[in-house]
Amino acid sequence: MTNSSKGALTLRSALAAAALAVTSCAAVAQDNNAFEPGWVLSSDTSVLRFQSVKNETKVESSSFGSYTGFIDDTGLATIKVALDSVDTNVDLRNVRMRFLMFETFKFPEATITMQIAPETIADLEDVRRKVMDVSYTIDLHGVSVEKEAEIAVTLLDNDKVSVTSATPISLALEDFDLMDGREKLQNAAKVAIIPSATVTFDFTFDRATSPEAFKIARAEKEGDALLQNAALEQDGDFTVDACKGRFEIMSRTDSIYFASGGSRLEDRSAPLLDSISEIAQRCPNLVVQIIGHTDSDGSEANNQRLSEARAQSVREYLQSTGVSPTSVMSVGVGETQPAFPNDTPENKRKNRRIEFKALSS
Repeated sequence: MTNSSKGALTLRSALAAAALAVTSCAAVAQDNNAFEPGWVLSSDTSVLRFQSVKNETKVESSSFGSYTGFIDDTGLATIKVALDSVDTNVDLRNVRMRFLMFETFKFPEATITMQIAPETIADLEDVRRKVMDVSYTIDLHGVSVEKEAEIAVTLLDNDKVSVTSATPISLALEDFDLMDGREKLQNAAKVAIIPSATVTFDFTFDRATSPEAFKIARAEKEGDALLQNAALEQDGDFTVDACKGRFEIMSRTDSIYFASGGSRLEDRSAPLLDSISEIAQRCPNLVVQIIGHTDSDGSEANNQRLSEARAQSVREYLQSTGVSPTSVMSVGVGETQPAFPNDTPENKRKNRRIEFKALSS
């Protein structure tokens, strides 16, 4: 063999060894970071539930039907929950939860973020399951709260991992400004509700095939229209009972606002009124009566005129969003039908309200 041939073999051997070294380093890096190149939540095999207690002893379990989730290559897990997809197994109870408790017309999503350090599960392939304490942040109803939870991470196979609550997570309603929603829910359902809930979850994630595939999946799922309208309810028109029940609930939302002393609707009324418009258009065989109320301040004549003007403003708004003029009517009753004694500023505020009734056409 010539010296040139030996040199070529030596060069090829060196290049092959270098390539092997690079491949080995990449494999080690992959093994040391179980989150590369990223994981995508499998909604079909994942469950998010919460348990509440009413009348001291009755436990009710509810779930959500629509959420997205990801774990990036740093171990940051992000879950977004469409609150409109709350499922209590009872149609009108779902509507109460959406409009009275969560106020999804203002706060459509909840977001949970959790950092899992890659080095804490570097041996997951060997042990298969690890239980650990982690910090997480939950953004719900316009409030962000940091908490800790015990979770279990289980490697189901090389491309599938589950992240579950090892113990139930307790959340206080007061922490998320949900006590007013609790009061509305109690009044609507005529029950007493303990002011906290426990949450459990079992999330399954699939490993992305590449960093590019992870980016594409994340972009597609984060833009999914399902998160914008994920209510678990029938398609098409509602039944008469479903319509009447919905408008009774809409009367309890306390989220229609007017300029002080006037009948001009404030912009912050739009999210709820848009939802009411969607419901009205799915109740074609009924007429929605809009009823304006005031407190007892001022003269009876002025309060009567103000209640009529405010109800008419709501009617005009609904018509502007596509509700047929023949499907809505407005009346004012002034101060004659108070829901509370007019003896405190808060009670007076509650008496200044708009109510809805679904009437046979």
